[in-house]
Order: sequence, then C-alpha cells, then structure tokens
Amino acid sequence: MKYRNALLIIFFIIFVDQLLKIYIKTHFYIGEPVNLIGNWCKLHFIENEGMAYGMKLGQADVAKLILTLFRLGAVIFGFYLLKRLIKKGYKKGVIICGSLILAGALGNLIDSIFYGMIFSESSFHIAKFVPWGQGYGKLFHGKVVDMLYFPIIETHYPMWVPKLGGREFVFFEPIFNIADAAISTGVITLLVFQKRLLHHKPNTAIQS
Repeated sequence: MKYRNALLIIFFIIFVDQLLKIYIKTHFYIGEPVNLIGNWCKLHFIENEGMAYGMKLGQADVAKLILTLFRLGAVIFGFYLLKRLIKKGYKKGVIICGSLILAGALGNLIDSIFYGMIFSESSFHIAKFVPWGQGYGKLFHGKVVDMLYFPIIETHYPMWVPKLGGREFVFFEPIFNIADAAISTGVITLLVFQKRLLHHKPNTAIQS
C-alpha cells in the first residue's frame, strides 16, 4: 500500500470527523440529545477536556496542555512510523489500521489546539465562529466535541449486586466521536488479528 493512499484515508476521516463536529458545535446546545433511531441511537452533544470517550487526565490547565502536547508528539511520530511500516512492506491491513489510529488522534488534536480560539462557549447558547483569539479558551486548550451515543441497554443493576444494586446501568454509556471510533477500530483490529497482520515479508522497494 502506498503512503499517499494512507494519507487519503487519514484526510477523509479527518474531514468527516471535523464536518460533524463543526455542525454539532454550531447547531446544538450543550447536552442536547436528538434521537436518530429509537432511543438507542442518538446525537448527544458534550465536550470533554481529556482523552477518548470522555476520559480525563486532570482538570488543571497544565494537565490539559500536557495532554495536547503529548497528542501532538504522538501524531508527528505516527506519520514517521506509518511511512516506515509502508517502506518495510507491512500488509495493507496494518497500514489501514495505522491510518485509522493516526486519523483519530489528529482529529481530536485539532479540537484541542484550535477550537478554543475560534468558537464561542457552548452552554445555553449555541456556539458561533468568532475572530481568531476571541474564543472560549487559549491555544492548545480547546475542548473535544463528542456526540455519538448508543445506549442500547438501559436498565438497573439487580438489588442483590453489592454496592451497585438498584443503580442505573447503561450499555453503551460513553459518548464519543468519529475520531474515537477510528482509533478504537484500528486498535481492536490490530489486537484481534495481530498474528495475521503483523507477519510480513521484507520489502526493499520504497513506496510513496
């Protein structure tokens, strides 16, 4: 698989991811849910300052900056590694998975770096584009937009379950975005099919 084909995959995923994020950001109130298919497939607009699926590294500005810089370093290294894998002749499946992971990381990185500079705050008012630097946050301190919510099962834990009895149980509870889905798809596929995908024959031909 050629490097330019991997780049096409990356840029396509980023384009779709950012298109949906910008639409949600500029058309939804924060916390607003919209059913797509019944009650189990929804658009539910939230923002988070952490990692995939709403996980957080910390609340402080320093933690947010560290996370964003870590993402930036990982993305830069990811492009280098992807090109190395292609030159070494790894299978197409590995390159596609790597492209998915890299696209997801870059998609969320864009939010973290730029969204605080170009969008107004999302709260009781729908966010708008604003002149550069007049947004809700600083450079590298933007919030990641999430919106995909699939509460397929909504029930309660049985009363006999220790500490959890009677509490609400939702599967699948995390709210995520296309970038998160791309990362998860790439990682899970590599883990499940690692023996088949990671076995390769050395390739001396340089592809570009």
